[in-house]
Amino acid sequence: MPSGTVETSETPEPAEPVRPSERAHRATRVAVRTDLLPALSTLSLVALLGLPLGWVWSRIAPPQGSVLGRAGTPVPAQIVESYHGFDALAMFLLVAFGTGLVTAAVLWTFRRRRGPVLLVAAVLGSLVSSWLAIRMGTTFAAELYPWPTGLTVGDSLTVPPEAPTAWAVVVQPMAMALGYGLAASWNGFDDLGRRS
Repeated sequence: MPSGTVETSETPEPAEPVRPSERAHRATRVAVRTDLLPALSTLSLVALLGLPLGWVWSRIAPPQGSVLGRAGTPVPAQIVESYHGFDALAMFLLVAFGTGLVTAAVLWTFRRRRGPVLLVAAVLGSLVSSWLAIRMGTTFAAELYPWPTGLTVGDSLTVPPEAPTAWAVVVQPMAMALGYGLAASWNGFDDLGRRS
């Protein structure tokens, strides 16, 4: 090495850092293809919750003590018996709301599948579940309180709980979306913690 020359070691330039906005953009893409099959499984499993939900409702909803009227239709035996229609509706709404919240909490524990695809599937499954609960609940209640044969006017009978209004089907999906949305809003990660 000739005197007077200084040896310099060339250090490679560091790679350009990834900007935070680019990192967040990469991490928050919705994985529709990978989440589609688990979402369909979730939809069907949540929909099947309507069977136990309907059974529970048929057991806790109060029947109506009635007498057979002249027109051949049951008439409430006392004025308080007519309130049982509201009681049956209120019990269905409470059970459906609780089922929606518990379902949201359970689905939130599946960290690798968190996101809008699972949420949409769970809401649709909850809608089917509520519809199935109303249909099966009235069937279970009718079997629990069968209509007696050979009734005459003035005979007493027990009328099974009536089906809740059709609008009751929206309570379970709303509770499901509310619970899942609250969990997502409290989550501090852009990808909802899927990769952490």
